[in-house]
Amino acid sequence: MTTITRRIAALALLAGTWLAGPAHAQEPAFPNRPIRFLNAFAPGGTSDLIGRILADQLSQQMGQRVVVDTKTGGGGVIATQELVRSPPDGYTILLASMGIMTITPQMQTVPYDVTTDITPVATIASVYNILVAGPQSPIRTWQDLARLGQDRSRSTTCATVGAGSSQQLSCVLFAALTGAQITQVPYRGGAPAILDITSGRVDVMFGNMPEFLGQIRDGGLRAVAYGADAASPLIPELPVISRDGLPAFVIPSWFAVVLPGRTPDAITDRWNTELNRALAAPDVQRRFAENGLQRLGGSRQEFQRQIEADRVRWGAIIREHNIRPD
Repeated sequence: MTTITRRIAALALLAGTWLAGPAHAQEPAFPNRPIRFLNAFAPGGTSDLIGRILADQLSQQMGQRVVVDTKTGGGGVIATQELVRSPPDGYTILLASMGIMTITPQMQTVPYDVTTDITPVATIASVYNILVAGPQSPIRTWQDLARLGQDRSRSTTCATVGAGSSQQLSCVLFAALTGAQITQVPYRGGAPAILDITSGRVDVMFGNMPEFLGQIRDGGLRAVAYGADAASPLIPELPVISRDGLPAFVIPSWFAVVLPGRTPDAITDRWNTELNRALAAPDVQRRFAENGLQRLGGSRQEFQRQIEADRVRWGAIIREHNIRPD
């Protein structure tokens, strides 16, 4: 009986090992398939630029293709809704704008809860808004724009990329601070808006500097003023609106990577590590600097504090100036 018992025990051990083997093999290391990188704004804009730079670097360092998937519309609402509907497994990420996370939900009803349906991972880049006009436009200073907007005999138009965007907020805040009457003309992204500005169909746009640099250098657009608290290192001679008579006009805009709500901490932490590693890569540093992008990065906790601070800041501005989506 002792020999039989030993044989039974050995067989049971072998069976357990055989059963455990396949179960363990069902947990491959992350990632083991391509990653979908949602982008909320049209090709040719700042969001598209950042997304493609990041996708190139992440594909190299993670050993899987990171594929940019553009879903425009609703000032980022369409892409964000696509994210929150995705499984929280780390294989779908979104390049979220400051507007998506802190402005749009305070200006309109959105089909998700940004505090529970989205998992913040890391900030990526910051960029300030710049005021541009067409090369033949009479608008050469921000004061020119204010004067034209106060002339009720004509319509002064400003291109935006949807409700809640920093571009839209800049346009409305400028009008509120100067008393100008400016009509917003919404677009799905910066690139199509630029076409109408260069042709004279729209007067101006407050937009992210990277979207305009090529056209400014080629003469297709005129840089009018900068919406920061200090001069731009790429165009140092450009007047700074906050230092040129309108101190309250400082419009920074950041972009960040987020995951669906309820994503496990292990996956979220892995993404935070990979994103910070990507931002430290020399090629990413070079491409960001060439396009006027300030690298950010940092911890998940730092990102959460940034979100909370900006929700308070922009919420107060939205209420004070009665800013509406359109």
